Parts: sequence; C-alpha cells; structure tokens
Amino acid sequence: MECRVLSIQSHVVRGYVGNKSATFPLQVLGFEVDSINSVQFSNHTGYPHWKGQVLTAEELNVLYEGIKLNNVNQYDYILTGYSRDTSFLETVVDIIKELKKANPSLVYVCDPVMGDHGAMYVPENLLPVYKNKVVPLADILTPNQFEAELLTGRKISTERNAIEVMDLLHKMGPEKVVLTSTDLPSKQGDQFLVAFGSQNIRKPDGTSISQKICLDIPKVDAVFVGTGDLFAAMLLAWTHHHPKDLKIACEKTASVMHHVIMRTITYANEVAGPGNKPSPAQLELRMVQSKADIENPAIIIEATVLQTSSDQKQ
Repeated sequence: MECRVLSIQSHVVRGYVGNKSATFPLQVLGFEVDSINSVQFSNHTGYPHWKGQVLTAEELNVLYEGIKLNNVNQYDYILTGYSRDTSFLETVVDIIKELKKANPSLVYVCDPVMGDHGAMYVPENLLPVYKNKVVPLADILTPNQFEAELLTGRKISTERNAIEVMDLLHKMGPEKVVLTSTDLPSKQGDQFLVAFGSQNIRKPDGTSISQKICLDIPKVDAVFVGTGDLFAAMLLAWTHHHPKDLKIACEKTASVMHHVIMRTITYANEVAGPGNKPSPAQLELRMVQSKADIENPAIIIEATVLQTSSDQKQ
C-alpha cells in the first residue's frame, strides 16, 4: 500500500540536513515523499559561508494551493522540522489542520526545533506557537531535553522528571513522545547519552496502552548536522512498521543513527588525516553509503522498558 509523506523542512544543495536528511532514507524504506523546502541554502550554516533563500508563509501557501488545486493533497504522514518564522509556522498549522480534516488517520510527526544545551536558536515568539498550536496537533513528538523543558515549563534532572515531562507532553496531544537526548547520567558510563520514549495509545473504548523506555546511545566526539532530522524521519518509518511497539521502533531508529554516524566519523577521520580535525564538509552524513543499514538495521542499541501498562481508563 502506498504511503505518502509531506515533509516541510529546510533544504541544502550540498550535504544532508532537513529534507535532504529525511527524504532519501524514507524513500529507501518505501515511502513516497513530497518535500516543501522552508529554506534553500547552498549548505548548512556550520560552514564558514552559506548563501540561499528563505521561503515565506505566502510562498508556502502558494505551493500548497497548487497541490490542492490538482486534488493530490492526500497524505498519510506530515513531517516538520526547523522553522524560524511565526507566520510560516502558523501557515504550517493551517495546512496540517486541513489535511487532518481530509484524513483523520493522518499522523503528524513533529520535531519542535527550538534550541539545545540551555539556549534557543529560534526567536522566542515561536515557543507559544509550538506550545499552543503545533504540539496539540502532533501525534509523534521528538524534542531534546531543553525543548521538552521549554514546552512543559518543567526541569529534567532525574529519570522520574523525564517520565513526568513525557506525561505532560502526552496531555498536550501527542500519542508518542521521544526525548532524543538528555543530560542525565547513563548507567553505562560517560560515553553514553540517555534518551527516553513514551507511548500512550488511547483506544476507542477509553482504555490505553502505555509504555516507557530508556535508551543508552554511544557518544561520538564530533559535531554532526542533520542527525535530528534523520532521527525524526526514521522514527516515522519504524513506528509505521511497529505502531504499537515503541521499544522496537526506537531501537531500529537509534541503530540506524549509530550505523550512519560511525560510517561518517570513520570516513571523516580517514580523509582529514591523523591528528587533524575533520571539516564540516568531511562530516556530512554518509547517507547513500548507509543504504543497507537504513533498510535493514542490525540492532546494536537496545532499549530498557521502564514502565508498561494497558487497559487503564483515561
């Protein structure tokens, strides 16, 4: 059965970020992907130079109108990432509402890209738009720790806090929430990042299936760009294949990420040469070379189940 994704994200001519990071892996896994590029840059902004254009809310509307006029605006999934303009984000909200009305079973995967490590890198006036308009529409949400704290107004300093914050995010709308990275210490040591996942699937009879998981993800000492976009795309794909099992969906997603990152850092270090720090160009994700791992990832990151319950009245 054909499965079609509308992905509204940034685009770069060279390298992998936004739609460039999400489209190829989704296509490899059998999804049709319609891309709207919120920006078109020569390369990501971690390089010394970049040039390009930014799509306005009006231009986004024009593109969507064209799709609508041809009656090809039927989607199974919507995927959104980085946006730095409130009017653009509000136009995205309008499009999602219209597409959800046309297809009530449509799944919206939202990466609420706002900042990291205690600092926002989008204008602060985007936060209320995400909080009040975007997150309530989302079915799957992939914030990092800082973004989850911004959305809920709660700090995460323990595993219990992480669980409480995910529950608060569920109450805002999403059925599945994955905290893609946190600053919490890993039981496996300093070389691991801790991520959390939660699903709260509401059944028509008012009962629910709930699952909370934790993942220890190996750290790699380099700055990669586009990994968050790849994570959200892979979570979309693997939750499609495992809709009731967040544990296996997250294991496959994290394992794909690890394979791609390890292939990238190995290549970057070889090209840079001994003792040299790889450049942003050398650290571009080795996406095409990882095609086999994307299609059929060897599970090398296993999740721990923290809580599971079913048939509780909501």
